[in-house]
Formats: sequence, C-alpha cells, structure tokens
Amino acid sequence: MIHFVLLISRQGKVRLTKWYSPYSQKERSKVIRELSGIVLNRGPKLCNFVEWRGHRVVYRRYAGLYFCMCIDEADNELEVLDIIHHFVEILDRYFGSVCELDLIFNFHKVHITLHLDLYLG
Repeated sequence: MIHFVLLISRQGKVRLTKWYSPYSQKERSKVIRELSGIVLNRGPKLCNFVEWRGHRVVYRRYAGLYFCMCIDEADNELEVLDIIHHFVEILDRYFGSVCELDLIFNFHKVHITLHLDLYLG
C-alpha cells in the first residue's frame, strides 16, 4: 500500500504531496522535514530504498527532483520504482520535457496524472 507520495526539489522544497494514509498537518510537516533530510543527504551510489518508521521509502531522482513513495515493508520496491518511472514518462509526454516549473504551475494536472497512474497503471 502506498501511504504518501512526495516530490522534493534538490533544495528541499516540496513540489507535490499526495497523502493516502491519515496524517495530521503537524505530522505531515514532520514527515516532510525528516524525509527531505534523509533523501537529500544520501549519496548517489546508495540504493533507492530507505527503512523509515516501520515503512519503506522508495525514491528516484530525475534532474532536480526527487520522487518519493512510502510503502509497506512487504511491498515490492522494484515495482514502486517502475511506478515512479512510468509517472515521469507520462509527465514527459504530457509536458514535452517536464521540468520543475511545469509541476509548480500545473500542479492540478500533475495530481490528476498521478491519481490516474496509480489507479489505472
């Protein structure tokens, strides 16, 4: 099960969030702060999976953005990496060559694309 999706820039700015599990606003801020610190400080040669609070965070960097998904420990990490890659391919086809500004100014379209990718993909 996917608990949440985060898109974070290299500077630590959140560009997109989608929560599938109940978190209060205070918890969400804490989660974003924690995971930003963990993911942004990992070396490029390390694997793209992080154990975190009894869950597993799968992330992938594309250009200046980190695409992160929090899943259960029993879920398949490689499948989640494939979901992330598929989502980025869809965004590339839709926006031409997707960039951070496309996500900022068209976040509604990105949310819809994410929703469709997760449920139909």
